[in-house]
Amino acid sequence: MDEQIQRLKVLGAGVFSMMLALGIARFAYTPLLPLMQAQAGLGLAEGGWLAAINYAGYLTGALTAASISDLVLKDRLYRIGMVVAVLSTVMMALTTDFWLWAVSRYIAGLSSAASMLLGTGLILNWLIRHNQRPELGIHFAGLGLGIAGCSIVVALLSAVLDWRQQWYVFTAIGCVLMVPALAWLPAPDSSAVTKTGAPMHDNPPGTLFLRLLMAAYFCAGVGYVISATFIVAIVNRLPGLEGQGSWIFLVIGLAAAPTCIVWDLVARRTGELNALLLAALLQIVGILLPVLFGGVLGTVAGAILFGGTFMGMVSLVLTMAGRYYPTRPAKMMGRMTISYGAAQILGPAVTGWLGATFGSYAGGLYVAASALALGILLLLVLKTVERRVAPAARIVPATDARA
Repeated sequence: MDEQIQRLKVLGAGVFSMMLALGIARFAYTPLLPLMQAQAGLGLAEGGWLAAINYAGYLTGALTAASISDLVLKDRLYRIGMVVAVLSTVMMALTTDFWLWAVSRYIAGLSSAASMLLGTGLILNWLIRHNQRPELGIHFAGLGLGIAGCSIVVALLSAVLDWRQQWYVFTAIGCVLMVPALAWLPAPDSSAVTKTGAPMHDNPPGTLFLRLLMAAYFCAGVGYVISATFIVAIVNRLPGLEGQGSWIFLVIGLAAAPTCIVWDLVARRTGELNALLLAALLQIVGILLPVLFGGVLGTVAGAILFGGTFMGMVSLVLTMAGRYYPTRPAKMMGRMTISYGAAQILGPAVTGWLGATFGSYAGGLYVAASALALGILLLLVLKTVERRVAPAARIVPATDARA
């Protein structure tokens, strides 16, 4: 019983760190973007550049995570990242200078990597070391909860608080979330065996497999970042949905919260690559529904499909990394996220340019869907390569790890 309580606390640390570093430090910007454009003079192109700069910080964090093997150093940087997440949030309220906002978004990206990569790697290492099922569905629920929470705050407070005051509110919430994110994650164990004495061996895939997976993950990053960053602004400009963007973002967050647990179950039955293919197909549909069909029904359905797939894809890929490299999961996670992060720099910048050129971000959704379609083709090739050269990336049987 004590070990199960400890497991829940470790997973809880991950949930709260995701809510803080990604839900608030990163994604509070999305529902606040239209408000900052209306009240703080933020332009369409500048809005896209701030999102791109955030992902430049995330990419820097991914490069750092990929280069570090010392678990103690990873733990220290994770904890620094949680403090930086709070500082980057309050910075947004303290100025209207674009370059200071850019600094805030960059260090917020660093804190996102601390949670997504370092925190995830530390938690996955703990689960494997304690003979727990190495799945991250509960952990990644924190991102969906963070997105939903930010949407609710902005939707409820926009009538009474301006953009600056809402950033202060998010800072206060972030201070509360930081406490369990730091306190509930134990110091890492760097020994080479699990708690039952079983050795921990890395089982890396082939080079071609990794390259194809990184390319497919790049495409997934483009598909994800454009919708996640601009969906509120896009929905606010759709006929009949003016001002409803924050509520649609809430739907995305609510759909994302349980989705990683669902995709864990799908992957147990189909394998990770088949699960990724299904998620990518559903995400294309979700991205295009708002612009092709519009209306409340099409937009809500699209939000559910998008929210129900994007974090599932991230969770599946990062869990695969943990199974290939149980002794140093952040190593492959960092390499995969370099690919994902590069897409997240390119996507917002291109969409910002499209918005400035055509007066709307909606064209970016077609770019996102096209990128995901290319990713599906790469995954189909990857399935052939997996059968020939890659070691099987299978779920740990229930007899070998406790659920």
